Amino acid sequence: MPVSTETPPLPALLPPTGFIVCVPQAEALVGDLRERFDVSAGPGMPAHITVLFPFMAPTCIDAAVLHGIRAALAGARSFHFSLASVARFPATAYLEPEPADAFIDLTLRLARRFPQFPPFGDEFETVIPHLTVAHGEVAHADQAQAELGLRLRANGAIRSVCDRVVLLENTNRGWREMHAFALTAT
Repeated sequence: MPVSTETPPLPALLPPTGFIVCVPQAEALVGDLRERFDVSAGPGMPAHITVLFPFMAPTCIDAAVLHGIRAALAGARSFHFSLASVARFPATAYLEPEPADAFIDLTLRLARRFPQFPPFGDEFETVIPHLTVAHGEVAHADQAQAELGLRLRANGAIRSVCDRVVLLENTNRGWREMHAFALTAT
């Protein structure tokens, strides 16, 4: 039987999008662990706290949707936060942001405006803001949790400012920023 040299058809589903808060200050502390233990740390995905994922197909994001996003985030104020402790889901090690409520507020603002896109596809009952460092295997999460604890004790908390929410698109070359939405300065 001959082997086909035709290009396979594109997948029926378009690449997903999602909203994040980038935390570049965390890269030095967690970058190598994310590369080893978190598949989402692939091309273009910075250290981040997820605000709302998944979101709509990139081809559906038009001027009206962008207006809706801006309206949802209107009045949301920038805020300082820290990442000072390690926590776990069964197969995930992550850094907990404080204050968590400010991130939850961003999530709920977008989820109320776009109810057809509930946080994490409505897979979980509550929103728990987190910066994932290891995800997938319990043993990897155990390793990352132990290493993160050591690093935080040696270096102290990571401090940052949330002053914008970024809409990312997953392309065939990795994640890329589509839009950034500035929050009101405090």
